[in-house]
Amino acid sequence: MNNKKSIIEGLLFAMGAPVEISDIAAVLEEPVEIAESYVRELADEYELGLRGIRIIKLENAYQMCTDKSVYESLIKYVTVPKRYELTDIMLETLAIIAFKQPVTRVEIENIRGVSSDHAINRLIEYGLVEEAGRKRAPGRPHTFRTTDEFLRRFGLESADDLPSVDSETMEYIRQAVARETGYYDEEGMQLELDLEDPTKEEIRKESDEEAAGIAPASDGESINIEI
Repeated sequence: MNNKKSIIEGLLFAMGAPVEISDIAAVLEEPVEIAESYVRELADEYELGLRGIRIIKLENAYQMCTDKSVYESLIKYVTVPKRYELTDIMLETLAIIAFKQPVTRVEIENIRGVSSDHAINRLIEYGLVEEAGRKRAPGRPHTFRTTDEFLRRFGLESADDLPSVDSETMEYIRQAVARETGYYDEEGMQLELDLEDPTKEEIRKESDEEAAGIAPASDGESINIEI
C-alpha cells in the first residue's frame, strides 16, 4: 500500500464519520480526481481482500465501516444495537422526503393528507431525516432532507440512486399536490381552474392564506399565526 492510501486509511479510521472527498484531497495535497482514485483503489483492496472493513461512498464523502457479512459474529461480543421499526406511516413519510427533498412539513402533510409531526420527529430521532434550512416562502418554514444514515441503511451512494417513479404515478402525485396546495404544481405554475366553481376559488384562497401564515378568526377577521 502506497503512502497516499495509508494516509486515507488512517484518516477514515480516525474520523469514523463520512469525510468529504475535497477534505481528503486537501490532506493528500492532490487534486480531487487523483484523491478519489486513491480512495477507490483502497476500497477495492478491502473488498477483494475479504476484509471485515469496507469503505463506502456517501454522496461526495467516504466512510470506513464494518462489513455487514460479519455482523452476526460481532453481536456475540458487542452490545446489540437498538433496532428501530419503521411503520407504514413512517415509511410513507420517509419516501416523500426522499423523493421531494428538501421539503417542508406542510408539503409533506399536503401529500399525505394528514398530520405528519410524529412521523417526522421519529425519523429525525432515528437519524434518517434532518432539517435542511428554511424555505424562502411566507413564514420561512423549515425544510427536511434525508441523511447519510439513510443512505447507509438503504445501501445507496446518493439520493440519485433512488428507484425511479413511473410517469403515471408522478402525474397522480402532482395532481394530488395541486389539489391540496391551491392548484399550483411543483414548478410553481398555476393549473387551469374552473373559475365558475366558487368552491375551487375558496379552496385556493384558503390555501394562499395558510401559506401566508394567516387563518380566519371566529368573527370572520384574519389573525396572524406564528410558525
